[in-house]
Amino acid sequence: MGAAEPLLSVLWVKRQRCAVSLDPARALLRWWPSPGPGAGVPGEDACSLPVAEIITVEETDRHGKHYGGGGKWQKMETPFAFTVHCVKRARRHRWKCAQVTFCGADEQLCHLWLHTLQEQLDNLTCRPKHLLVFINPFGGKGRGKRIYERKVAPLFALAAITAEVIVTERANHAKEALYEADLDKYDGIVCVGGDGMFSEVLHGLVGSTQRSAGVDQNEPRAALVPSQLRIGIIPAGSTDCVCYSTVGTSDAETSALHIIVGDSLAMDVSSVHHNGTLLRYSVSLLGYGFYGDIIRDSEKKRWMGLIRYDFSGVKTFLSHHCYEGTVSFLPAQHTVGSPRDGKPCRAGCFVCRQSKQQLEEEQKRSLYGLDSSEEVEEWKVVCGKFLAINSANMSCACPRSPRGLSPAAHLGDGSCDLILIRKCSRFNFLRFLVRHTNQCDQFDFTFVEVYRVKRFQFVSKQADEEEGKQGLGPICSQHASCCCTAASSSWNCDGEVLHSPALEVRVHCQLVRLFARGIEGSPTPEPCH
Repeated sequence: MGAAEPLLSVLWVKRQRCAVSLDPARALLRWWPSPGPGAGVPGEDACSLPVAEIITVEETDRHGKHYGGGGKWQKMETPFAFTVHCVKRARRHRWKCAQVTFCGADEQLCHLWLHTLQEQLDNLTCRPKHLLVFINPFGGKGRGKRIYERKVAPLFALAAITAEVIVTERANHAKEALYEADLDKYDGIVCVGGDGMFSEVLHGLVGSTQRSAGVDQNEPRAALVPSQLRIGIIPAGSTDCVCYSTVGTSDAETSALHIIVGDSLAMDVSSVHHNGTLLRYSVSLLGYGFYGDIIRDSEKKRWMGLIRYDFSGVKTFLSHHCYEGTVSFLPAQHTVGSPRDGKPCRAGCFVCRQSKQQLEEEQKRSLYGLDSSEEVEEWKVVCGKFLAINSANMSCACPRSPRGLSPAAHLGDGSCDLILIRKCSRFNFLRFLVRHTNQCDQFDFTFVEVYRVKRFQFVSKQADEEEGKQGLGPICSQHASCCCTAASSSWNCDGEVLHSPALEVRVHCQLVRLFARGIEGSPTPEPCH
């Protein structure tokens, strides 16, 4: 049989006689009940399984021992069998590892199926074979190592993926290791931990890639080189915002299966500079004012554990500080979406695909002088007193806020959503915050402005004299609804504190790729496993 020829046989599945077909052209495995002597026609009860979602296929012992799940077939009249390990979709975007065992009386037929399915899997060149894994043993609730050993390592072994595991011992351990490692021998990098661990791996991978390409990361206008390696995230932190926003769940087994099947998702990265020096890269939230004060205050209370974020949040809300400054931004005219169009980023996102194409065309025109470049494009300037200035590269969704800070922000459209919350009463600000937990439009307030931008700058009114100053002022007790104008805040950059209130931010379109496919928009009917 040729590699591209369909295969159709009558086999047994769960003691039921079924017609089983494999269509290599469509890369689809199907089976349906077939009570008669022939294969019959597939009906509504037919089950389908894409070859791309098969983890592995193995031969079942002819004496009845099922290597994967301990199935007993000694009393069956069909002693030859093979088991397909595959992805099964569960509720709320979760994936599970499932098994389907096919039995037949003909040993050669079973071997033909084994050989054909394995041949199909071998053609999937996007799948990783050797990974570099970093485990943060301290993040979240300290469960990283246990999660990897119990939930992830067995799946990697099943899929014949080898892994070099490094348990980090200090801050920036992973980043330093990536600068020194020979990355050519790996098919991807996996981080086990929270958003902080992912950020560390991101900085190491992006930094080592730029160094190899001879790119100066401290130059704000430098065109950064995308890395060829993908990053896999095994969530084991306190919020796991990046994982939740790209997969739709914070489930370790789901993330491991996305890595195994070789999914790929391109994602924007923002570079954050101050006075010609790179401070950090950001992929989710860059927040000044409210979120900056929270992260700055919570850093002093690490002894409280995860509850420190709630405590600092309440304290910051009661302080109700606003900050005066100037925001300058370059609108993202290449994007085909807007922050309030109600179109969230989903798997196979049209907005990300089209925006990237238009951005590339725009850059080509600028290169050949056929259109205006960034030097002559029109910057917009907004001045005033702000309770918060937020930049979201993604929705920033998490279990507490399922829609996120900017529900329609896109992962790979070369832009970020710049959200400006002007001075307002405590009550109105509370109304704004509450809307992050429900289905209401959080931008539908007169004191809230949102823009889709590709670059922006911020300068505090007192940046020169107050830069780096920390601490919260006293809670104003004169008026319940007043705003106390404070000197300067800090920036919350993906959960890390940046003390400089004057920043320059630029979005780099689809700079890194993840082992993910984006949140699948509509529920897919579950196959009959």
